[in-house]
Amino acid sequence: MRTIITLGSIFFAVLLSMMMRSMQLGSYDMMIDNSVRFYSGYLQVHDSAYWENKSINRMMENTASLRETIETTAGVESAFTRLETFALSASDELTRPVMVMGITPEAEDHMSGLAEKLTEGVYLKDQSKGVMISEGLSSYLKLGVQDTIVLIGQGYHGVNAAAKYPIEGIIEHPNPQMNKNMVYLPVALAQSFVYAPNRITSYVINVTDRAQLPAIKKHLKNELGGEYEVMDWADLQPELQQMIESDNSGGVVMMLVLYMVIGFGIFGTIMMMTMERFREFGVLVAVGMRKVSLATMITLEALWIGILGVIISFVVGVPILISLHENPIPLQGEAAEAMIKMGVDPVLPFSLNAEVFAMQGILVLLILMGCLLYPYWKIARMKVVEAVHA
Repeated sequence: MRTIITLGSIFFAVLLSMMMRSMQLGSYDMMIDNSVRFYSGYLQVHDSAYWENKSINRMMENTASLRETIETTAGVESAFTRLETFALSASDELTRPVMVMGITPEAEDHMSGLAEKLTEGVYLKDQSKGVMISEGLSSYLKLGVQDTIVLIGQGYHGVNAAAKYPIEGIIEHPNPQMNKNMVYLPVALAQSFVYAPNRITSYVINVTDRAQLPAIKKHLKNELGGEYEVMDWADLQPELQQMIESDNSGGVVMMLVLYMVIGFGIFGTIMMMTMERFREFGVLVAVGMRKVSLATMITLEALWIGILGVIISFVVGVPILISLHENPIPLQGEAAEAMIKMGVDPVLPFSLNAEVFAMQGILVLLILMGCLLYPYWKIARMKVVEAVHA
């Protein structure tokens, strides 16, 4: 019975900690994935002085050597160009500042599924002479498909940029802020608008494996030199990184509380086992067993129980987590509506990161070993005569 109670404590401890950590890491993965898909990509390459003030005068030339260096880097899944600037948009009577984004339509859609957000009209092509605008901007300016939007801004090296374009499509952007002020047009048309042929503001890069991101970033920095800056998603969106770190700190505190509860549960079973077997320990020492050998026997016994408990929790927990990873728990009500408005799937995702499994098992085993200090202390202070007659 003692063994079953100890096994049960370890089983539920590992299973519960795996579930909590998996859900936490899964939520971070979903946040990063949505941010990467809808805007930044995993990496971006800019002119070395562009990002600090995002000046259009710090655009870079889209050379064949630059493209080849990026696309041939191991681990790079795709790379495409963007030209981003700001302008004043106008209809007959209304105006609003907007972000003008020159995109590679097919590559952009492959990354973010932008075409699926189309509510009216048609999706852009590389040769399109019109634009797509966000739904919020469309409502504000009272412009629809086939209407004309006027853009006025600053071109390359101070040239005046002004043009009018037919609206070919309207996009419902998942980001509420961007849904108010986005204008999309093909890169070539954006270059014509700002009078900057063959110039771009950034290369957006996606990778095959996020775990390789630091190595790919370092390689590109070395290959491209000081003329360019290479930034990952955390550099591009530091507020997201800070939010994840802050939430993770809170999660670590919650995990520590959980481990304290787990530790007291395991300690209770170890203490009960020690008290019930104290007379047995006294008899063993009385017949000649050394206290060191007795402590070793208890350690091996506890390790066997602990490892068995971890294995059982993995056998039960891993299939559950795989199932939850493939079929996240759907949210309902106001929580779901809030997540949908932010462009995030209304689900509780679960991660299959190796940390979820390895760290929880190791930590619970360490807690178990810490709890063994109590029987060691009792054995060290044990008086054989008193123990035998206990």
